[in-house]
Amino acid sequence: MVTDYDSPRKIDDSGQEGFTDTLTRRPDLSSGGIDVDETELAESLELPGADLSGEELAVRVIPPRADEFTCSHCFLVMHRSQRVSGPGGQQVCLECAA
Repeated sequence: MVTDYDSPRKIDDSGQEGFTDTLTRRPDLSSGGIDVDETELAESLELPGADLSGEELAVRVIPPRADEFTCSHCFLVMHRSQRVSGPGGQQVCLECAA
């Protein structure tokens, strides 16, 4: 059976009364009924400039390889093919030299 979804729908009066009653009785969603505990929310946030002196980092540091260098401007470790002589003979990467 082929259905034309663009055509106006026929309304069945017998079944529509219950449907419209349900729509008129639904709660107002814009009333802000979500209960949020502000104290709990504030404890979970990290503020910028917070004291992190008691925190420990567990990061494995790998020294630069023989074919790598550290850019003297951005301090990133790059491959030697990215190396350019900067002002004063410093080693800088192509991005910092541009």
